Amino acid sequence: MTCSHVVEDAIGTKRDWDSLLKKKIEKEFLEQVSIEIFDYVYLSKVNSSNSYKADIIAYDHAHDIAILKLDSPKRIEFVASIIPKDKIGDVKLFTETWTSGCSLLHDPFANPGNVTYLTEMIDNKLYWMSNGASIFGNSGGAVFLAETGEQLGITARITNIQLGFGFDIITWMGFFVAPQRLYEFFDEQELRFLYDQSDTYAKAIERRKKKANQALLDRREETGESEEKGE
Repeated sequence: MTCSHVVEDAIGTKRDWDSLLKKKIEKEFLEQVSIEIFDYVYLSKVNSSNSYKADIIAYDHAHDIAILKLDSPKRIEFVASIIPKDKIGDVKLFTETWTSGCSLLHDPFANPGNVTYLTEMIDNKLYWMSNGASIFGNSGGAVFLAETGEQLGITARITNIQLGFGFDIITWMGFFVAPQRLYEFFDEQELRFLYDQSDTYAKAIERRKKKANQALLDRREETGESEEKGE
């Protein structure tokens, strides 16, 4: 899970012929992206880092969230859990956090902090703020609850102010995608398996295919109606 703006260069559209609609339409084309995975000795020292290709499964620019799937049989040993829905309301100001990312292309490192704001609206979307220092390169990283290790959100934006001809980055005013929006995105994208153990990846992909096919059929019907009216 990362920010969609991190992988936006791999997302493109162009007009192409659609054999079902019998016309040229705007089509989406997704390229694979590279994911770097770090192996540690005793969870303390980077032993090696390896690059893997991954497919973009789902994304939403408004939410600034993207889900990637490794194009590899490699299994990740340690995987974070998202804070459960019914625990989101328990998070208060001053809740302790850890912010993790790869600032300025450094190996992943963590910064301690606290939740400092819970109601920031940016582009009509809810963000929470943490004072765990973050800077360029942290986008797509994670904010974790210090007490449980559960993921609270995705680091997405930082604050800057203009000073003369330059900008000053306020590293302790970092905004991350609020946990409520993670669940909203999962449900909109039919990816409930990411938090619901009764669901599976295969079921999710099947639902997404049906949803996409239905949208295409609906578009075909709308196109047909408009052509008839035009005649």
